[in-house]
Amino acid sequence: MSAGLKKSSSNGCEKPLTSEEQQAKINEVRRLIGPLPDKLSIYCSDASISRHLRARNWNIKKATKMLKGTLKWRAEYKPEEIRWEEIACEAETGKIYRTNFIDKHGRSVLVMRPSCQNTKSTKGQIRYLVYCMENVILNLPAEQEQMVWLIDFHGFNLSHISVKVTKETAHVLQDHYPERLGVAILYNPPKFFEPFFTAETLANRLVAEALIKPSLFDGPDKDFVEGTRLQLKSVTVNKYLCAEDGGGTNIVANRASPSDWETYRLGKINDKTFNLRVYNKKFIGLDTKGNGVDVVAVSSEPGAPSNTFEIVRNPDDKSRVRIKAPNGKFLQVKTEKLVTADYVGNNGGWGNDNPSVFLMTITGGLQGDIYLTVDCSN
Repeated sequence: MSAGLKKSSSNGCEKPLTSEEQQAKINEVRRLIGPLPDKLSIYCSDASISRHLRARNWNIKKATKMLKGTLKWRAEYKPEEIRWEEIACEAETGKIYRTNFIDKHGRSVLVMRPSCQNTKSTKGQIRYLVYCMENVILNLPAEQEQMVWLIDFHGFNLSHISVKVTKETAHVLQDHYPERLGVAILYNPPKFFEPFFTAETLANRLVAEALIKPSLFDGPDKDFVEGTRLQLKSVTVNKYLCAEDGGGTNIVANRASPSDWETYRLGKINDKTFNLRVYNKKFIGLDTKGNGVDVVAVSSEPGAPSNTFEIVRNPDDKSRVRIKAPNGKFLQVKTEKLVTADYVGNNGGWGNDNPSVFLMTITGGLQGDIYLTVDCSN
């Protein structure tokens, strides 16, 4: 949480703390901690105490207890003294590493690949995790205190899970690195994660925990969140757009009823532009190796210029949409076997005789490859 909160005695609602109130709480925690050796005093800076307070909803008693635990852990575990030679064997497969780039907010990026686990030592795995966390923090820009995790689940299965390591990892991150995680990006998460990723429950949880702004789910198209699943039916041929064989070839419009091949996952690039992922994880785009207007699903690059589209909705009936391609023209169904991006302008209205109009059905959201903001402070 980025803002201090306090309870209103009149109605129980949370109100932001003023900067003066926040500073008073920081000073009180520092007083309760008492004098510290120089090696530990750097972990009682205003920024550090503020992170512990935010992690405990600005409760002085709980934050003080948490910080004391962290100081005791640091004095005994000595994370700053872990050397490469000690953990080099853990790093051989690249299961965790810091990238040499930052995200657009200036946050360092830590990549995790659970399927690359190469040892059985709980102690070694935790020390390597701590080493990486310390390394990322040391490399954060002066104005930034949070990092990004990119967790790649490619090749992952249940055999890669150690209950003991998982518990110890959660303990270390939650208790000793509060408010350090800004965003976790889960790539290709296992199917058994999906029940936790429904749009409604996830959005409500993140907003309630102040991990994201409600505005991320507001706006004119707030049902267009990351991972939303769409089906598109041509109004002229009365058939659904289909990625033949699940992807890898042309998009057609010849299915009377929708299934997996006729369902597309929405990737939100910004408020206006999106990509559409098909069943086999290819992306709908323009045939850049052909005539440049045929609509295909052959690319594996979600951010490629030829794969980004704008979805224009009928203001009077939001289930009716037109899809603007990166060439500035609209998708249209010429025949059941030919879908192109060469319909010009807004002529034709929203009627059933316009080949660029589709009936859109939203079937679900936030499943599969998603961007997920999570909290490591509770």
